[in-house]
Amino acid sequence: MITHLHTLGGHQNPIYALANAAKENTFYSAGNDKGVVEWSLQTMSFVKVLVPVQSSVYALHRYNDLLFIAQRSGLILVFDLKLEKNLATLSHHQKAVFDIRTIAGKNELLSTGEDGTLAVWSLADFSLLYHFPVIQNTVRVIAVNNTETEIALGCKDGLIRVYSSEDYSLIKELRGHTLPITSLQYSPDGQYLISGGRDAQLKIWALPDYELINQVAAHMFSVYAIAFHPAAPYFATCSQDKSIKLWDSKNFKLYKILSLEKNTQGHFHSINKLIWSSNGRYLISTGDDRQVMIWTLNL
Repeated sequence: MITHLHTLGGHQNPIYALANAAKENTFYSAGNDKGVVEWSLQTMSFVKVLVPVQSSVYALHRYNDLLFIAQRSGLILVFDLKLEKNLATLSHHQKAVFDIRTIAGKNELLSTGEDGTLAVWSLADFSLLYHFPVIQNTVRVIAVNNTETEIALGCKDGLIRVYSSEDYSLIKELRGHTLPITSLQYSPDGQYLISGGRDAQLKIWALPDYELINQVAAHMFSVYAIAFHPAAPYFATCSQDKSIKLWDSKNFKLYKILSLEKNTQGHFHSINKLIWSSNGRYLISTGDDRQVMIWTLNL
């Protein structure tokens, strides 16, 4: 069903971030190295160092022809992929930025991280529109629902805080995890929000009321990423426990474990990030072992 296709080497340090490019079969990776790297899925090879960075990169987010690069320093670089140059440096966060998302309908960029604040930026001129404290310490992850009306923030205190994207007022606090939230995604069909934490649990919250309807003891350690397939009814998770798991997105049945311990190909250290390629043919994973692994899904 899902098999290892290729391993891409070249990074010298742990990798934390992945993003698909606008052009098909191209993606980007970044981490503790001093640059964002472009890769080709067509040739399964390194293309180039896209842009140098001054500090570790914890998140990448592409919106149209812009690549937003969130750094440990608290700065966010705005890189124009067509012009291949930096357009702006966004400076607000006093500590590391852990996640960035866009709300296309409002032409806004959201950022958050170790300082516990959410910042809202204009995509028109990259000015800071608004910011507010969420908690006293880290907000790890942002998820935006399908209609862009609500955003969910995964926080270090184990709570998920849901806000209205219209005025950024707090709607709900979801209590279910016993340890910090480390991953968060709305399902593509708009039926639920799924969260993962340092407690190694997945929690499924039914929409629109965010009722906790299911919980799964998914991994041995922190769940670092959740990625829904763009078309098929599957999602993948990865963990500090060095495994990738493929799940049914309707009934949450476990289909496949990709792990050296299960005698498959796999990472030999914490897996920090995974994404599906934009066409859904490939699953891309990476982590502390400095490897980028490409997996192919045979439906």
